[in-house]
Amino acid sequence: MYKIIGADQKEYGPVTADEIRKWIVEGRANDQTLVQTEGGPWKPLASFPELGAHLPPAPPSVTPPPPGAPPTFAPSSSADAARAVSAPAVCLIVTAILGMLNSAVGVVLNLTGVRFPGLDLPREPRFAEFERFFEMLGGTMGTISGLISLAVGAFILVGAFKMMKLRSYGMAVAASIIAMIPCVSPCCCLGLPFGIWALVVLSRREVKSAFE
Repeated sequence: MYKIIGADQKEYGPVTADEIRKWIVEGRANDQTLVQTEGGPWKPLASFPELGAHLPPAPPSVTPPPPGAPPTFAPSSSADAARAVSAPAVCLIVTAILGMLNSAVGVVLNLTGVRFPGLDLPREPRFAEFERFFEMLGGTMGTISGLISLAVGAFILVGAFKMMKLRSYGMAVAASIIAMIPCVSPCCCLGLPFGIWALVVLSRREVKSAFE
């Protein structure tokens, strides 16, 4: 026979083990309820094997992360973010490659001194300004401009790959912004819409939080 301390702090009993098991099922007793056998000390119900076996299983404990540990995210969140940035990242990669190819061709032509026949203007005063303009774009200045465009394109290319892998959020944003700037982007006609698209996606809170 057993005695039990109820939730109202009153003593009940003596009662049988079957009665206590019934109270466990009804939720009137739990593992911390104090129980006493005849002449014995008061102990938690869970310490009695014949009674504790009927207790519901305890919920699994969750160990909190140590202080300063980086936050963890559900795999589904990272997967959703990767899908969201995939398309604009690919578009920026294509933009960078096209721009770099165009710049590379320009550098080679400037270094070799090759000119397209269609650019030869008639030797007339009214075409003098155009002639000086094309000369300015060629030669050393054109080569330097082409090399800068190659470097900018390479930066956009690396930033787009970082974006696709959800790494270096700052570099992904910078690459998107540079792709939008006229006369700086290696392919501004494509860089403007694709850069805006990438920035809109990167501004989403769930996407930003998924970056490493």
